[in-house]
Amino acid sequence: MGRKRGEIGAGIVLALLGGTFAVLSAGQWGGTVLGILLVIGGAALAWHGVRIAIPVLEVEDAEFRYKRGDYIVRIPFSEVGSYYVLPGRTRSLGLCDAAGRPRHFPSTQGRRASRPYLPLTGLTSPEQVHDFMTTAGIPPRDRSLTSGSGTSRHGRA
Repeated sequence: MGRKRGEIGAGIVLALLGGTFAVLSAGQWGGTVLGILLVIGGAALAWHGVRIAIPVLEVEDAEFRYKRGDYIVRIPFSEVGSYYVLPGRTRSLGLCDAAGRPRHFPSTQGRRASRPYLPLTGLTSPEQVHDFMTTAGIPPRDRSLTSGSGTSRHGRA
């Protein structure tokens, strides 16, 4: 489950629980105050979940674009050689140049560090990324040690 869905769902449940608690304990001021605080906390959590930016991948005007909120990466399409998706709980998209070297991107948090990947969300499945990249004409990075062309080291098949 993605963080966005988790925060929205938890916020709604918390707000409903707070509303129910406030109504059931209407005669006691402590229970009413606690219920109102739960409703406010749930609403704040749901609002924060709604505001989480989802990354958008685009190919337009001979340019590959990655957008996530105010963070935008633009790379000329001719400089993108291949891609890879880092597996795990927090998925990321890595891009390589034509020689197969990973590209480095500035941090999405505005720090000075650079990273060899672009962060995705838990809502983004690797299949969606593979489908998009295939449609855009960007091949996956070959993780094997050979070139995959079927020829041996000496040029013979």
